[in-house]
Amino acid sequence: MLEKVRVPRIGLGRPRSRPDSVSADKAYSSRGNRSYLRRRKIPHTIPEPRDQRDNRRRRGSAGGRPTGFDKERYKKRNVVERAINRLKNFRAVATRYDKRAYIYLGTVTVAALVIWLRT
Repeated sequence: MLEKVRVPRIGLGRPRSRPDSVSADKAYSSRGNRSYLRRRKIPHTIPEPRDQRDNRRRRGSAGGRPTGFDKERYKKRNVVERAINRLKNFRAVATRYDKRAYIYLGTVTVAALVIWLRT
């Protein structure tokens, strides 16, 4: 019996990929978000809000195990957010006036250079 061989089609659809990791703030700490990331095997760093932590502890062993949270990785998230906010001070970057992606990339590059030269 002959087996069907799937030939991948190149250039159709979006590329399938997943991020190396996800860092988010407390607003994204829901059980659904965490289970989605776990199901896709994406490591994540999301702090657990105090009320969720207290409810989990109150339930005892039925509350599940504590979420894995890496403080050092979360601190690096702050640096990235501040850099993005500095880039958004440039109107052309914040509103994306440029129509084409490569021109927008040039605008972001120039803005980053200006920020770097000012510091």
